[in-house]
Amino acid sequence: MNMVVRVIGCLFWLTTLVSCSQPDSQSIRFGLASAAISLDPRYATDASSVRINRLLYQRMVDFDDQYRPIPSLASWKKISNKHYRFTLTSEPGNFIGGQQLRASDVKATYDFILNKKNVSPHRGSLSKIIRIDVIDDKTIDFILSHPDPLFPGYLVIGIVPESVVKKHIRLDKKPQGSGSFRFVDWPGQDRLIIERRRDKQRIEFLHVQDPTVRVLKLIRGEVDIIQNDLPVELVRFLETKPSLRTEYLEGSNFTYLGLNMQHPDLKKHAVRQAIAHAIDRAKLVRYMMSAKTKLATGLLPPYHWAGIKTTNPYDYNPAKARHLLASAGYTKLNPLTLEYKTSGDPLQIRIATIIQQQLKDAGIQLTLRSLDWATVYGDIKSGRFQLYSLSWVGIKLPDIFRYVFYSKSVPPAGANRGRYNNVEVDRLLDLAEQEYNIQGRIQYYRKLQNLLLQDLPYVPLWYKANVAIMASDLKGYRLAKDGNYDGLELISKGGSL
Repeated sequence: MNMVVRVIGCLFWLTTLVSCSQPDSQSIRFGLASAAISLDPRYATDASSVRINRLLYQRMVDFDDQYRPIPSLASWKKISNKHYRFTLTSEPGNFIGGQQLRASDVKATYDFILNKKNVSPHRGSLSKIIRIDVIDDKTIDFILSHPDPLFPGYLVIGIVPESVVKKHIRLDKKPQGSGSFRFVDWPGQDRLIIERRRDKQRIEFLHVQDPTVRVLKLIRGEVDIIQNDLPVELVRFLETKPSLRTEYLEGSNFTYLGLNMQHPDLKKHAVRQAIAHAIDRAKLVRYMMSAKTKLATGLLPPYHWAGIKTTNPYDYNPAKARHLLASAGYTKLNPLTLEYKTSGDPLQIRIATIIQQQLKDAGIQLTLRSLDWATVYGDIKSGRFQLYSLSWVGIKLPDIFRYVFYSKSVPPAGANRGRYNNVEVDRLLDLAEQEYNIQGRIQYYRKLQNLLLQDLPYVPLWYKANVAIMASDLKGYRLAKDGNYDGLELISKGGSL
């Protein structure tokens, strides 16, 4: 608590010393805790990149509030159980070069992802596609290896120009999309500029890792809006500022503790159970999270159409954790020692420090390693970790389970970063994918989620609430449950929309 008082006191002191005059800029400046890594939708997987790519690229399909697929760039009809025909909207957007998006661009994008040589991380979830046929400029057919009633919901990758694919151009730093925004400049890793096509309103994404500095920049007018990734005491402090407005929305993004299932200690089920019982998730949520954050039981929230409604069996119980550790052969003379990797974000370090103390109370010695985001993310994808914590964002379809937990989905073929291998999980995933009846498929997915909760390749933590704090002269911005930045399509600065 003393640290909180010092932080708030420092903020008051600094804001009185620094001029409150705002820079003369018509750009809307969005403060980011993590910078984007790649603006090529064929490769992007980190949250900041995916959210910005949604603004720069059009996608075939999107989702409604119940996470069911709806047309975005294209509508569709089922020709047969393994044959879907998509028709582009009457006026698809233009790429930066001026050429209109066509069915051939769609085919080129997905053919690229499906080509093993290109090692796209999205290939695994699309592997059921065996052929893509262009019928005309606005019509394209997808032929599947087996029936899948959820198939349209997989086509959410941003479409890139066919010319880019043919020339083998990577778009990580110079995106070429046809979305509602166009790329302007990326003068440095910490500053990215895009422009809304309809009115040339510019958005500057400014990477400010330290949350206190991000808050100061918001108060001083150097940043106009920040979203999420703030300690709760800073959010409460900002609520007292009359020049700012705070909005909350319940979230669907799933935060978890990831485990390396190849590690000799973490292979033991009793160890994973002990870790789960040693973490006081309710206290972490109460003191570290924003309002409307909910405890989690798995990747899909309970209100998802394929989610499970159950209580988490791993209550906070350090005595039980110690008993489980003893049953696995760990004692005071032979303690369990693990390493936890986290980014340099102060909020993540604070959460990791609290978890470190909670595990210590249960007899587990945890060493923390704080690294820059690109390094820690690379280590996680490469399996160079024991414990880490991340969030899955934007989950809509239960195909995420194959991407994350199937034994063959190890990166770059998927996101099984913990190298989890469970024959029964693989079997349920295969049965779900082979089941054409949607209700039958739901039952397989629910059995799978209960099994994962029991086996603990992840320790579920919480569904993070979304909070946006913005200058009072900003209008039109709306939060989304998955934390995307789509609200920037309608935001305005001063005046009216």
